[in-house]
Amino acid sequence: MKKLSIVAAMAIVAAVFTSCGNPTPKANLKSDLDSMSYAIGMAQTQGLKDYLVQRLNVDTAYMDDFIKGLNEGANAGDDKKKAAYYAGIQIGQQVGNQMIKGINHELFGEDSTKTISMKNFMAGFISGTTGTKGLMTIEQAGEVAQKLMAEIKSKEMAKQYGPNKEEGEKYVAKYATGKDVKKLEGGVLYKVIKEGTGAIPSDTSMVKVNYEGKTIDGNVFDSSYKRGEPVTLAANQVIPGWTTALTHMPVGSVWEVVIPQEKAYGDRMQGQIKPYSALIFKIELLGIEKK
Repeated sequence: MKKLSIVAAMAIVAAVFTSCGNPTPKANLKSDLDSMSYAIGMAQTQGLKDYLVQRLNVDTAYMDDFIKGLNEGANAGDDKKKAAYYAGIQIGQQVGNQMIKGINHELFGEDSTKTISMKNFMAGFISGTTGTKGLMTIEQAGEVAQKLMAEIKSKEMAKQYGPNKEEGEKYVAKYATGKDVKKLEGGVLYKVIKEGTGAIPSDTSMVKVNYEGKTIDGNVFDSSYKRGEPVTLAANQVIPGWTTALTHMPVGSVWEVVIPQEKAYGDRMQGQIKPYSALIFKIELLGIEKK
C-alpha cells in the first residue's frame, strides 16, 4: 500500500473521531472494512506525534485539546467561514511561534528582552494579506524591511560585540607595523611564509588550497590540515578578504593573512566566530584548477 503523506494521515486520523463530547471513540471491528479502517488509521499515525511536537510545537500535555480541535476541523466540512477561521488560527500561530521569534533572533541575537512590535507587524501583515491600502506597497515594504533590518542589526551587534571589534582593530593596526608585512586593498594584510612562482588566480578561478583559520586569541576554528586534505573552491565564493589574498598569490605561495572584520564576516555570527572578528589565516595555494 502506498504510504500517505502526513497531511493525509492527519485527515484519516481525524475521520475516526466522532464528536467533541466523545473525542476518543472505541473501536468496534465487526467486519473486514472495520478492521481495515482501524488498521489504516493506526498505521498512518507513525511519526505524527513527533511531527506535532517538533514541527507544530504542540505540548503533549494538551493532546485532548489537539484532538478537540482536530475533530472540529474535520467536522467543519466545506464550511468556508470555519475554514477561513481555522486557517487564521494556524497562520497566526506560525507568526507567533516562528516568524516573530526568528526575526527577533536575527535582529537581537540571544537578547530575549527585545522584540519587534507585534502590533505594527500585524497591521502590515493584515494589510498585505487583505490587499487593503497600506502605508507602503509590498515592494516598498520589502526594501524598507531589508534596509532597516540591516541597520538595526548592525547597531545591536555593535552594542553586544563592540569590545570584540575594538580588540580586532587594535590587533590589525599593530600587525600592520610588523616587519615584512604587506598591505592589500581593503586593509587585508599578509606576510610571505613561502614565495611561490606560479600563476596568479583571477577572482573566477577554482583553486586548490590548504589553510588554517584562527581568531586573534589563537583559537583555531577551521583547518584543512587537521582534516588531512586540501579543498577546492572558487576564489570569488569566499569572504572578501580571501578573494583579495588569492588574487594576489602566485601558486606555490604560503602566506599568513590577517583580515579585518569588514572583509571577513562583519556583524554576522559564524560558528565559533563572533561578530566583528578580525581573522588570521595561513593559506597555502597549491594550484589553479583547469576549467
